[in-house]
Amino acid sequence: MLTQPNPRHYSADHTAFRATVRRFVEREILPHAAEWDEAGGFPRGLYEKAAATGLLGVGFPEEYGGTPADHFYRLILAEEMGRSGSGGTAASLMSHTIGLPPLVAGGSAELNARVIPGVLAGEKISALAVTEPGAGSDVAQLATTAKRDGDAYVVNGSKMFITSGLRADWYAVAVRTGGPGAAGVSLLAIERDTPGFTRSELKKMGWWASDTAELHFDDCRVPATNLIGAEGQAFPLIMRNFNGERLTLAASACGAAQACLEDAVAWARERKTFGQPLIAHQVIRHKLVDMVERIEATRALIDDLASRLDAGEQPVAQTAMAKNHAARTMQFCADAAVQILGGSGYMRGVRVERIYREVKVMMIGGGAEEILKDLAARQLGF
Repeated sequence: MLTQPNPRHYSADHTAFRATVRRFVEREILPHAAEWDEAGGFPRGLYEKAAATGLLGVGFPEEYGGTPADHFYRLILAEEMGRSGSGGTAASLMSHTIGLPPLVAGGSAELNARVIPGVLAGEKISALAVTEPGAGSDVAQLATTAKRDGDAYVVNGSKMFITSGLRADWYAVAVRTGGPGAAGVSLLAIERDTPGFTRSELKKMGWWASDTAELHFDDCRVPATNLIGAEGQAFPLIMRNFNGERLTLAASACGAAQACLEDAVAWARERKTFGQPLIAHQVIRHKLVDMVERIEATRALIDDLASRLDAGEQPVAQTAMAKNHAARTMQFCADAAVQILGGSGYMRGVRVERIYREVKVMMIGGGAEEILKDLAARQLGF
């Protein structure tokens, strides 16, 4: 690796796990990334392959088929998936990492037993549905309603920009069961074949291999036993889930930046201009050093956050800032790599070209940069 993880944070077991994930990415994703991007999706069988390798259960309880793990294992998984340069594949393959945590934290034993084992085995797919056409990061303003009717909730409304939105089997859906504001928000687990539940595909700038959809609920009857946690108590679950997602996105962005550095160095050593390798030019070497500097700083920030989380802290402001910082690192490295590769970097099918297209979603997903700055400011007392 051109940049190295800090050995103070990573044990021999962590290193072995990184090697396992890297082999999986290099064998199962990298050779197909361009093809899947153009096709707008990847084979469903990839979920079972990932589960068999032990990737889907990382950080989830053993009783559901998971493998309890510290935050560094989760960072390794996200970073190595980011190195694939196929953010769409990684996002959909790992959509359960945002779809399942609310159930683990608040679902009943019966509901969790129905949903979680199949997802961690790669047999089912899980998604999170919070964002709406009129409410993104401001979750307290969501408008999708769920009205209690006997032993069911009747759901009406829509969700927007949902990862794994077309193919998921289970959706953790944020709904309004009460009055205005955060206190009226609940979560329901909704199955894909529920009558009145339909999905429509969305086309995106990047993440082409990820199926992203708008969800529509028209008088969907959902069993009341599918309520996740207590009615009106979902807002804290959603916020905690967002914090976990932001740290994972930061690690993924760092991995994508690392991929840009690797490809830029390889090209600079091979490509010759004016009779010498591109890397012999000082301006190129300086650009590469700038990439390393940003990656090293980003990784140090993320590692520090993982240590604090494992120690029981909840550094909300720092997590928001880390996600923003990592997205900017990815942006800088993607731009630099495409510039170094020149015309070749502008061609579809090249890893750095895909990453360049995917930068913007990393600056929006999980909380737009401006929203996260405002969140950090409030947390810091500004």
